[in-house]
Amino acid sequence: MSSFFSDSHSPYVRIPSEEWRKLAKTTELPLTDADIHHLASLGDPVDLAEVDAIYRPLSALMQMYGRKTMQLLADENAFLNRADTKTPWIIGIAGSVAVGKSTAARLLQELMKRWPQTPNVDLITTDGYLLPNHELEKQQLMERKGFPESYDRHGLINFLSAIKAGERNLRVPMYDHVTYDVVPDRFITVDQPDILIVEGLNVLQPPRLSTTDGEFRAVSDYFDFSIYLDASEESLEQWYIERFRKLRATAFTDERSFFKNYSHLSDEAAESMAREIWHAINLPNLRENIAPTRTRATVVLHKGADHVIDEISLRKL
Repeated sequence: MSSFFSDSHSPYVRIPSEEWRKLAKTTELPLTDADIHHLASLGDPVDLAEVDAIYRPLSALMQMYGRKTMQLLADENAFLNRADTKTPWIIGIAGSVAVGKSTAARLLQELMKRWPQTPNVDLITTDGYLLPNHELEKQQLMERKGFPESYDRHGLINFLSAIKAGERNLRVPMYDHVTYDVVPDRFITVDQPDILIVEGLNVLQPPRLSTTDGEFRAVSDYFDFSIYLDASEESLEQWYIERFRKLRATAFTDERSFFKNYSHLSDEAAESMAREIWHAINLPNLRENIAPTRTRATVVLHKGADHVIDEISLRKL
């Protein structure tokens, strides 16, 4: 990890996983092996032991933050003599392609559903706010899909603004990873959850200092807590290649798949193609847009080459 996290003036407390694991003894673990197997993403191995050691204490810490935030909201309402407004506690989860964001988001969703008085925990990904492929092609952005400019940033920000205002039955566009496109006229409904998790590559991007679109808000402005999943570039590249190989034998074989032509590649050709995509698209996006936002997170979870989280950095209050 960078010196930003390790020097004496860092705003983060670095906690080795060995120390963090000791915290697990003070919290309950309401998930089973079957739960973990169901929740894990393709190519992102995780087992009950790691959930026990890492995610259980993290869930307990987040519960503490959430409880204090909601108490502050209640105190503010009382001070202003204002009726209580149901405002969800919003969590952002960021990180590179192939780092395991989806697994982490689903694990935390299941753990937080078991918190006292928070039965309604919704999860959305920013994939639904990608511009449709026809629009990306029109703007010559298909080769930059996943970069900040490939998203409907206004749509996502307006959704988060509305949900923070307590609006009901809000619609989130649906994305299909098989067709690699937003599904026309298909939506997920989000109706006043107690907690909302927002997972995506660039969710910790700061506001753009530009007057061209009149928008100075950022997605991260609406987060009460944020997590960045971190790993070395070498590990991320290897995990991406491994995932590509598995998808070649599964999702890519679907006739509807955007990548169906890749299913017929040899092992050598598939690895070469995966490396080409990684170095042409995912690595530049990581370096230019994703990794620089790491220092904006509340918590940074660093993974070793074996996918296991080996260090946690917690921003000081």
